[in-house]
Amino acid sequence: MGVKYIPEPFRIKMVETIKMTTREEREESLKLANYNMFNLKGEDVYIDLLTDSGTNAMSSIQWAGIMQGDEAYAGAKSYYRLVETAREIFGFEYIQPVHQGRASEKVMFPLLLGKGKVAISNMFFDTTRAHVELAGARAIDCVVEEAKVPSLRSKFKGNMDVKKLEALIAEYGAENVGMVVMTITNNSAGGQPVSVQNMKEVAGICKKYGILLNIDAARYAENAYFVKRDEEGYQDKSIMEITREMFSYADTFTMSAKKDTIVNIGGLLGVKDAKKNADLVMGIKGQCISFEGFVTYGGLAGRDLEALAIGLKEGLEEDYLAYRIGQMEYLAGRLDDAGIAYQSPVGGHGVFVDAAALFPNIPYYEFPAQVLAVELYREAGIRACEIGSFLLGNDPDTKEQLKADFEFTRLAIPRRVYTQAHLDVIADALIAVKERAKEIKRGYRITWEPPVLRHFQAHLEPIEE
Repeated sequence: MGVKYIPEPFRIKMVETIKMTTREEREESLKLANYNMFNLKGEDVYIDLLTDSGTNAMSSIQWAGIMQGDEAYAGAKSYYRLVETAREIFGFEYIQPVHQGRASEKVMFPLLLGKGKVAISNMFFDTTRAHVELAGARAIDCVVEEAKVPSLRSKFKGNMDVKKLEALIAEYGAENVGMVVMTITNNSAGGQPVSVQNMKEVAGICKKYGILLNIDAARYAENAYFVKRDEEGYQDKSIMEITREMFSYADTFTMSAKKDTIVNIGGLLGVKDAKKNADLVMGIKGQCISFEGFVTYGGLAGRDLEALAIGLKEGLEEDYLAYRIGQMEYLAGRLDDAGIAYQSPVGGHGVFVDAAALFPNIPYYEFPAQVLAVELYREAGIRACEIGSFLLGNDPDTKEQLKADFEFTRLAIPRRVYTQAHLDVIADALIAVKERAKEIKRGYRITWEPPVLRHFQAHLEPIEE
């Protein structure tokens, strides 16, 4: 194997016991969960890769900060520390804390979108797409074509297709484009990074047509690391400097702080020019008070605000980021050795296994990526997440099942949680599933689904031969 595991830049100070289960127990758990990974009990999962959101391990400094959290309802010291830190990193005038990323979307998107409007992104993730649609608008993906070929090893596969972006603006009319969203890194495309050059070009187009540019900033630090490593002219810049430049091209940002700021709860919303966008800021404050709480706590306890302020800077540490990305590269290297296809080169927060390549005979409407997720749990108690047609859902107009560009099973790695031995268990389980993949001939059908974000709650059953 060509990829060496990068040693952890930290010591383990506290441990949590995890449960070992038998195959028979896991079979029963799958039935009780209606073959939906979200319905499994956490205690019945050995290695949990469902998401990297809020599943991180905080540092001793963050835990110390928890004890310093100011729980004042209004004007807490922890709030001002968070705002000061965020302004220093991102260069935005107005910073609004919220309880998580989808809350930032719920607060801001209805102020910019509505019936007859569209929002264009390098690729929307599920909850972001839902908030666009809940606001009455239509979400349109505009990722570069290279991203749609998992086997193609190309840098910055998360980029926006700028020619297509201009064509879409011309098609719908600039006045009907409520916002352009740059997701960094591009989660749905496999955690793929976006180049600074691409952000410049997109910002230029948005300025040309008077369209607001928003950054979906959940994994901003990982994106900055890829830029430093792979984009010409950035090798000598710090992660902080790259981050400031990336955000300089945007008008607003929404952020789940449960990823790169290495906390268990929290989100942020930012407006660069608060005076120019005074009406937007006022609307954000009103929405926040209505849905989240007073503006200086935004649905978070003071202790959470404190941990978030610390995590914003810890997530930018280069040694940590090298280890973090190194984990993905190590796991991807093991899959390379085994001939298991994934979105390559590997992205920032997980390995996105190409389930369509593993199960070529299972059609998209039988959800091959969900098949792999089930088999991983069955094999070794590993919980993963489907990022494919099951997640994409139905066409909002025709109600027919949509065909996703990818059928990925996402192995999202929590930050500072799992060791090399755990990654080897994951790789071994995937290899075991690959060895018996030809025996798996059918997928799953949905027996019940809710009207919104079905994959979180839907019930499935295996399709028998």
